Amino acid sequence: MTDALHTLPAEYEISTDAARLDAARIHQWLSTDAYWAMGRPREKQDRAIAGSLNFGVYDSASGEQVAYARVVTDRATFAWLCDVYVDRSVRGKGFGSALVAAVRDHLEPCGLRRILLATADAHGVYEKVGFSALEDPAKWMALGKQ
Repeated sequence: MTDALHTLPAEYEISTDAARLDAARIHQWLSTDAYWAMGRPREKQDRAIAGSLNFGVYDSASGEQVAYARVVTDRATFAWLCDVYVDRSVRGKGFGSALVAAVRDHLEPCGLRRILLATADAHGVYEKVGFSALEDPAKWMALGKQ
């Protein structure tokens, strides 16, 4: 599910099977250790999971989830990649790049016009798999908290 440059160690796998998600762990990661989701209530996180295409990275032997990404998409023209999180115990080993590459590859057959994301500190992870800064950010607007 990932390209040759962005592969996971052999003992890990990526899945979009929602039944495998460890929702409690995802909530703990995001609400206590992710600057964009600090304090997010569990109920809100569960609703976000339910309304999204979810990706998990799992230890193949134990089934333990070690990373997560969520995509909000119409599967036709647009996608928003968000809540990308890699457990601190496996950071620095290429899990983030492999996960984002898997998201990109999974969405490729949809023929989306664009996949957007926002990051304050992980530009290099996303650039490795083809993301770039907006050419004309003045075209974009937002409603709500920025």
